[in-house]
Amino acid sequence: MSLIVKKFGGSSVANAERVNNVARIVTDEYKKGNNVVVVVSAQGDTTDDLIDKAKEINPAASKREMDMLLSAGEQISISLLAMAIEKLGFPVVSLLGWQAGFQTDSNYTVARIKKIESERLKAELARRNIVVVAGFQGINKYDDVTTLGRGGSDTSAVAIAASLKADLCQIYTDVDGVYTADPRKVSTAVKMDEITYEEMLELATLGAQVLNNRSVEMAKKYNVELEVRSSLEPQKSGTIVKETVKMEKMLIRGVACDKNVSRISIVGLSDHPGTAFKVFNALGQAKINVDIILQSVGRDGTKDITFTVSKDQCKDAIAAVEKLEDSLKYSKVLHDETVAKVSIVGTGMETHPGVAAKMFEALSDASINIQMISTSEIKISVLIDVNDAERAVTAVHDAFIN
Repeated sequence: MSLIVKKFGGSSVANAERVNNVARIVTDEYKKGNNVVVVVSAQGDTTDDLIDKAKEINPAASKREMDMLLSAGEQISISLLAMAIEKLGFPVVSLLGWQAGFQTDSNYTVARIKKIESERLKAELARRNIVVVAGFQGINKYDDVTTLGRGGSDTSAVAIAASLKADLCQIYTDVDGVYTADPRKVSTAVKMDEITYEEMLELATLGAQVLNNRSVEMAKKYNVELEVRSSLEPQKSGTIVKETVKMEKMLIRGVACDKNVSRISIVGLSDHPGTAFKVFNALGQAKINVDIILQSVGRDGTKDITFTVSKDQCKDAIAAVEKLEDSLKYSKVLHDETVAKVSIVGTGMETHPGVAAKMFEALSDASINIQMISTSEIKISVLIDVNDAERAVTAVHDAFIN
């Protein structure tokens, strides 16, 4: 008997037909003699709809109250799925995040899991119940409901798999695995049978929407084997995410695009030691995640610092910088939200010279201008105009992956 954790995203449970489909997938696993824990997201666009409702009432609602509201979406999903499983004649129980033992910190809307008190989960599994858990949510030390941020249901599923030492954690989406690019936008994208944690983490962080980056990071830390599968075509094999994979000729494993990017430039900073520290320390204190950073060569006693953040953190980042105006004595702060980040990822690139040149050549041939560049051992990212994003992905993908 194995323990399988299955996570289903919002599109997989978007309507009654799909909820019933998920119920069949889950019960087919149970009929094999396995224990099954199911983690479910809110249906379809429910979370976005709830956010819109909140804005109608109070555009400046507190994060605590937003968590109270947004956690309702998953409660609807787990109860409906449990009803569908009951209808098929199988024992089932649905649990909210706190009932499943999720203890988090108090960073409302972006909470981190501190631990899982798994006694209830183990007790329900011992009774041979199928356990349906609300993803994306937990409870803090004040007994307040918290949510884990976008993609948090993936993290919930991996956390349960790690806590219970599950044999496999399957993430069901509307695509049948991890592709070298978004197959809905790049017709030549190729599905991969396997991918390493490092490569998947980079792709997830850089904009690939198949898996949440925090979930991959947690899976690597606790050695949870992940499998990405399609809920619409469950008979198809998916993509396994694990520590090592078979050596292949493919140098680049994937091309990712992230349009949730803002570029911020601080112009005319004093060219003195400690200036960059002041800027990024303030951003860190404000819990702003900074990505690409570019500092100009000093001239006439000044320099410019440019960096990127997510669009939802742009306003807070600018506010953090503006608080330093008196001490930094910069001339102005500029920002641009009409940009996108295109990246290539592959563990093989660090031992192969010319990868960057090949990427830049592909963009040049497509008449796409590069605004900023960031590199690491296994990835190269460029910042470009958002209107060029899809052309850039196709050009780079065609250059590396045939």
